[in-house]
Amino acid sequence: MKVGFVGLGAMGVRMAKCVLRGGFELQGFDLSAERLTEIEAAGGVAVSDAAAAARGADVLILMVVNAAQARAVLFEADAISALPKGGLVLSSVTMPSDDAAAIGEQVELAGRMFLDAPVSGGTAGAERGTLTFMTGGSDAAFDCAEPLMRAMGANLFKMGPKPGAGSTMKMVHQLAAGCNLAVAAEVMSLGAHLGLPPAQLLEVLNVSAGGSWMISDRGPRMLTEGESAMSAVDIFVKDLGIVLDAARAAKFPAPVTASALQIFLGASAAGYGRHDDSQATRFYEQLGGKKVRSEGES
Repeated sequence: MKVGFVGLGAMGVRMAKCVLRGGFELQGFDLSAERLTEIEAAGGVAVSDAAAAARGADVLILMVVNAAQARAVLFEADAISALPKGGLVLSSVTMPSDDAAAIGEQVELAGRMFLDAPVSGGTAGAERGTLTFMTGGSDAAFDCAEPLMRAMGANLFKMGPKPGAGSTMKMVHQLAAGCNLAVAAEVMSLGAHLGLPPAQLLEVLNVSAGGSWMISDRGPRMLTEGESAMSAVDIFVKDLGIVLDAARAAKFPAPVTASALQIFLGASAAGYGRHDDSQATRFYEQLGGKKVRSEGES
């Protein structure tokens, strides 16, 4: 099976390497020359644009930032025409479910299959090949994608027979992830402000009932400057915005999500939008809180 891959960011490049380790051919495209060099070193082929990544592939994997970029890759760069008829677009893009459904319909009208398959597990899961895939699409699309998803992930879920179902599950997941991270930032910031050593505070939390996956994963990164982003602050600005838009459309109250979004918006407005999302702590720092991070650590 030949695989095209567009979007070799912190998650994407690790996922692509898992595909290569799984024995698949891969041709990848990203705007970063560094990422292209990295994928070539791992045994893949670097190509010059999105259409070239799709050309001759059986499956085109998308790991771009949002629905607008997915549309640009497929229909403006015309990767959909370069992908052979009957081929599959495996979209792991986090986007509103309505966008996933609309893009899926357009792909299927073009004579290709589409699987709405966002992921969870972070860069660590992408590195290890233990991601969780939340999918929406036909059985045929799932069956075609399954060998690749198993190369990249440990948990595969069918959420519904049509595109959009996977994105709905990812949206609800991001509510949980974003709110948990906002709590982690507040916990670490308050503890530091009250004079507790942040590293020791983290150590206690990680063996106590108040701990969480987000505290254990993001906590160590909160002790750094967070300039090298595994997942940026602005990702949660986007994703929690998606949650609130969906809740508003459904007339469903989401007050915890709304509060969590303010923390990420505050950190972004302070100039840390492209920093690692652990730097949600900067919101509290801007309010006069003491630093969580250690001086000089990056």
